[in-house]
Amino acid sequence: MLKRTRTGTWLPAWVPESTLTLSFLLMFCSIVQSSTSGYDGSMLNGLNILPSYTDYFRLTPATTGLNTASVFIGCTFGTLVSGLMTDRLGRRPAIFWSSVITLVGIVIQSAAQNIAMFVIGRVILGLGNAIAGVSSGVYLSEAFPSRWRAWGVGLLNDFYYVGALVAAGVTLGTGQWQSTWAWRLPSLVQGIFSILCIAILPFVPESPRWLVHEGYFDDARTVVAQTNSNGDILDPVAITVYKEILDTLEWEKKEGRTMSPKEIVKTPTARKRLLIGMSAGPFSCIAGNIIASYYLGTELESAGITDSTDQLKANVVLNVWCLACALSGTHLAAQWGRKPTALTSEILLIICLFIIGGLSKMYADDPENASNSLVYGDVAVMFLFQGFYSVAWTPLLYLYPPEIFSANGLAFSTLMLNALACVFVFIMPIGLNNIGWRMYMVNGSWDIVIAVLIAVFWVETKGKTLEEIDAIFEGQKHSSAPDVEQVRLGQVKVDVGVIEQQIHVDLETIKGQ
Repeated sequence: MLKRTRTGTWLPAWVPESTLTLSFLLMFCSIVQSSTSGYDGSMLNGLNILPSYTDYFRLTPATTGLNTASVFIGCTFGTLVSGLMTDRLGRRPAIFWSSVITLVGIVIQSAAQNIAMFVIGRVILGLGNAIAGVSSGVYLSEAFPSRWRAWGVGLLNDFYYVGALVAAGVTLGTGQWQSTWAWRLPSLVQGIFSILCIAILPFVPESPRWLVHEGYFDDARTVVAQTNSNGDILDPVAITVYKEILDTLEWEKKEGRTMSPKEIVKTPTARKRLLIGMSAGPFSCIAGNIIASYYLGTELESAGITDSTDQLKANVVLNVWCLACALSGTHLAAQWGRKPTALTSEILLIICLFIIGGLSKMYADDPENASNSLVYGDVAVMFLFQGFYSVAWTPLLYLYPPEIFSANGLAFSTLMLNALACVFVFIMPIGLNNIGWRMYMVNGSWDIVIAVLIAVFWVETKGKTLEEIDAIFEGQKHSSAPDVEQVRLGQVKVDVGVIEQQIHVDLETIKGQ
């Protein structure tokens, strides 16, 4: 059964009464959003291998980098407005408009007659992707129950590889076509994911935390009950979650806190949260996966795999492998924790990069006499590297920042990610062409610094509500309600009647401020 739920925005919602069904819809929303980005990366990977694409645009290493990196130009501009859009318009409307913008970019990209038109289409596409990534990440972190948040938000990037797998399959299928449709059709298929996202939005509610901030208290309570207790507003878990949200809002109003971007640098604590929360973006960007994500063909050539069909097949296998690793990593982040998952993965990445660099050097020194074991050993370690990357950075990229610092923090993380990606995606083909295997050694060296920073500064967020994570940084919890996880597990009993009275008092206080 569907229930008409007020959203505080122009975009209506008819929400399932079952919390489990609603959680699956939220997960599906997460899945289709991430598939768009994954499709784009893998599609360009495949197109850069296709002669019908490279010959049509007469690509050089510089223009190959421009065509590929231009999406990050749009992403960089998108992140500058994504936090503001997400806070002003509401989480769901921001997701809706981001999908529309993405569709416009896809149409222009697919119809491109020259490099300029292709680049413009990809800039617009990147603009939509950036807004979608921030609004979806914040929305899902605020809407999902804390016990499922790792899976719900982790999938926002895990299914990057589903989109990538679809793109790899499509480009493999069209790769033998002797027309521009060999690359235009894969480009058009990318729009399916944005259409699916728009279709799901009417069946999921608005973020309860956004509703509370905007003064829609009754609507927020309804959504908290829908996402936690099958719509029962007097359920102990639902009423505890709602009490935490109200208490935190009351404290923020007393302290003069707002949703303004200025809040991210206003106090020492805010600046600390910003640096920790935004670190996932640049850390994931410079970890080394850009080579395989966008220039797998060049990477495989450095290892001795030169046939374009074999490279496309390797692209398909790689994405299946990375999806399995990303799902395993999400499980680790949920059960083991965010920080140990990231640290272990980063150490394994460092080891792999130095091994890949060494094996690629051996091949480059004497490619004519390189043994099959050397070639396939190098490729195997490349695959291991992508798997280890997927274990941590794929789920954590959109899971960790909004846990630490909500919309503006995630926007800043994504801004740094896209700014760095714009540079790295552009220079990577030039670097691989000029210094070859040494690029892996350089990448491994700065990954050592990343591992140290994670070990020293990251905090653990597993099993905590967003309000309880606030307490880690602020030094105290701003709510009299017990921890939600303790209530859910039966470790703490709550008197629903007493909390109901406290909520009534809280609402009177908040409305009077």
